[in-house]
Amino acid sequence: MDVDKSLEDYILEHIDSEGQYLHDLYRATNLQLLRPRMASGHLQGRILKMIVEMVRPRNILEIGTYSGYSALCLAEGLPEGGHLYTYEINDEQEVFTRPWLNNSPYADKITFTIGDAMQLVPELGVTFDLAYIDGDKRHYTDYYAMVMRHLAKGGYIIADNTLWSGNVTKQPKESDLQTIGIQRFNDMVARDETVEKIILPIRDGLTIIRKL
Repeated sequence: MDVDKSLEDYILEHIDSEGQYLHDLYRATNLQLLRPRMASGHLQGRILKMIVEMVRPRNILEIGTYSGYSALCLAEGLPEGGHLYTYEINDEQEVFTRPWLNNSPYADKITFTIGDAMQLVPELGVTFDLAYIDGDKRHYTDYYAMVMRHLAKGGYIIADNTLWSGNVTKQPKESDLQTIGIQRFNDMVARDETVEKIILPIRDGLTIIRKL
C-alpha cells in the first residue's frame, strides 16, 4: 500500500535496522533481478522475524523464495533447533539466491529447494508450525489447502500480497488471473470457520491466519 515517503522513512528510522547483509542483498536484488519489489524489504522483514520469535515454530514452510530476503528474516527469528524449508519454482532464480542463503549466518537452518512446493511438500512428512505463502498468486487457494493439511493445530499461515495494490476491491479483467487468484483466496479464508484471520495493510497486504 502507498505510504507517504517521509512517513516511511520515519518508520524505518524507528525500528530495528535490517543489518548489512540484508541491506546488501536488497541492493543486489534491485540491481540484478526483474521485479525487485517482490523482495520483502526492511519493514516487512523485521515483521516476519518478530512473528517467528513470538510463535517460536520448530518448522517453517515458505512458498516462493525469490531472492531469499524473506527466508533469511524467517530463519533469523528461529529458535535453536528450528528449521526453514523454502521452495522456489523458478529454476532461473537458483544462481542468484542459493549463494546468498548458503553464505548467510543462518545457512544451517535453511533447506532451499528448486521445485513445485505443491508436489514436494507432501513428500517431506513434516508438520509445520508456521507457513509463509508468497508464490504464484493464481494458485494461492491451492497452496492454502495443501498447507492446511500439513499445519499443526494452532499453527500460523502468513500470506503476502493479499491487498494486491488495492486491486482486490476492483472488478478484474478475465485475463487478470493473479488478481482473481488473490480475490478467491481472500474469499476462501474469510469463509473458513476453522481459522482465525486478520489482514494487515502493510506494504501489499499481509494476512495472518491461525488454525484452530
